[in-house]
Amino acid sequence: MLARAAEQGAKRALADVGLEGNEAALDIRDLRSLLDCLRFVRRTAVQTAVRLITTGILLALIAGLAIKLKLFGNGP
Repeated sequence: MLARAAEQGAKRALADVGLEGNEAALDIRDLRSLLDCLRFVRRTAVQTAVRLITTGILLALIAGLAIKLKLFGNGP
């Protein structure tokens, strides 16, 4: 009796959030896939930002070194 009540409660909870019927498993798989994609996009965006910042810092150091060594003629 307790198991039946738990099952009915679970079905009611899924129905409340719109995950009822035969397509519920497919919907949950799609939601998990969407969450995985969002995590991947977030991780890729962070990696790209770190690479851009690192590249900018390296370019600034190289430009400063070139100016310091006067590689482009007489500097300021």
